[in-house]
Amino acid sequence: MSGLRVIRPGPQSLLQDGGRHGWQHFGVSPAGPLDLHAAAWANRLLDNPWGTPLLEIALGYLELESELDTWLALTGAEVAATLDGTPLPPWSRFPLRAGQRLKLGFARSGQRAYLAVAGGFHAPSQLGSVSTQQREGLGGLQGTGEPLRTGDLLPCLAADFSRALSVPWPYQPDYRAPARLRVIGGGDKAGFAADQVQAFFERSWQLSPQSDRMGARLLGEPLAAPSRQWSQGVCRGAIQVPPDGQPIILQADHQTMGGYPILGWLHPLDQARLAQCPAHHELRFSPVDIGEAQGELREFYRFFGR
Repeated sequence: MSGLRVIRPGPQSLLQDGGRHGWQHFGVSPAGPLDLHAAAWANRLLDNPWGTPLLEIALGYLELESELDTWLALTGAEVAATLDGTPLPPWSRFPLRAGQRLKLGFARSGQRAYLAVAGGFHAPSQLGSVSTQQREGLGGLQGTGEPLRTGDLLPCLAADFSRALSVPWPYQPDYRAPARLRVIGGGDKAGFAADQVQAFFERSWQLSPQSDRMGARLLGEPLAAPSRQWSQGVCRGAIQVPPDGQPIILQADHQTMGGYPILGWLHPLDQARLAQCPAHHELRFSPVDIGEAQGELREFYRFFGR
């Protein structure tokens, strides 16, 4: 199969799909894209089904050369994208001809760009997914959890569309704006002192440079957390408060068990905004009703055909 040849892989470019679900009881995290919103739009622009394999490109600086005629869609972080030197509009789909080169510069806002191809990229499935999980050595082009390397071939099929298409501007996020993130209360929240819960929502936090695909670490005035004597299963979005009082929000590559007390869960749709925050970006939190969050998530899934 032909495809796109990797000329320059960028700092970390990972093949992702809808995630590796149903294996957490064996200690395997789901992985998948950190920014579900941008990934969903990239596939929708190409009429790909939900979860079709695409690239998550951290910080940009990717270069690919095509071996076939197809269509691509680029969403997410603002990267200077060019096709044979011609600038490309953001959050849009565009044709790519055999021999042409796509270049992405470093991200000017946001942290992760998403590149989809018509029909999706092809790779061997492991435990029902091609998602790259580096810590566990699963997924990716070789099935060993590695990011893209120079010389790799991203297999895909030829495709054609009648016209270019872009995401309407109201649906394109402003990654430079302060992040306002909503939290569903629960877990061990009742064990926290009321003033500590209030402090979490009233204080301004920063994203730590130590954050990764496993967890987003917050920096700010420490919280006092209750103790817990046992571990329990955890999921993406859980807000853990370790003994140092600096909260950790679990991300797509999270561990499957945790012993730190949980203050609540980040709204699933706001996880996408968190994924695009650079180090030291200001974060503010507000409570949200679980019913409201469920309604918004159902609408999101309906729109994107999940």
